[in-house]
Amino acid sequence: MRTIMVIFIVCGLAAAQASSGTRPDPPAASTTDVSQLSIPSGTKVPLALKQSISTKNAREGDAVYAVTTFPVVINERVVIPSGTYVQGRISNVKRGGRVKGRAEVLMHFSTLIYPSGYTVVLPGAVENVPGAEKTSMKDEEGTIRQDSQTGEKAKTVATAAGTGAVVGGLSNGVKGGLIGAGIGGGIGTAIGLLTRGNDVRMDAGTTLEMVIQREVPLDSSRIPK
Repeated sequence: MRTIMVIFIVCGLAAAQASSGTRPDPPAASTTDVSQLSIPSGTKVPLALKQSISTKNAREGDAVYAVTTFPVVINERVVIPSGTYVQGRISNVKRGGRVKGRAEVLMHFSTLIYPSGYTVVLPGAVENVPGAEKTSMKDEEGTIRQDSQTGEKAKTVATAAGTGAVVGGLSNGVKGGLIGAGIGGGIGTAIGLLTRGNDVRMDAGTTLEMVIQREVPLDSSRIPK
């Protein structure tokens, strides 16, 4: 009888072990990191300059400081709050020429600094300069160029020629007028050749539009909701 009971106990233990061996493992924890957000490539961010920039005294490598003026929202979540600081550098600068060539400045943005101190590295370029007068975008890289002054210089020559003609005419009649016009025109041309083209100038507070050039990952736990 004892032998039979031992056999039943052993069989019961074996069955329990077999049952536990075939029991499915609990589902693995999700590996998705819910704290990750990202700013998509092509996102446009409105900025305002914190300092003035002019091609008259700017140098390659100079720092550029700006601040966001409106929140950027992705999937109903603010990813860049208004008031976030943006830092960059001037990559290239060229003054206007005396004969030809317009003033240009190229800058790139590299860092977002959130109000909490959270810092994010990014590639950003200027997309538009709605707050800067008499400037335009030269290329997709983000070069800001001063508008052409061809009309202004032509007006200077014409004005000088007209003034010379009047003075010459008053003193020596028609012949004097022609000579005076020639002299005045020459003076106007000389003024145009000796004068540099206008500089690109953007005062503090000038509005820009930055475009994010590559997707930027963010830690959502460090961005205020």
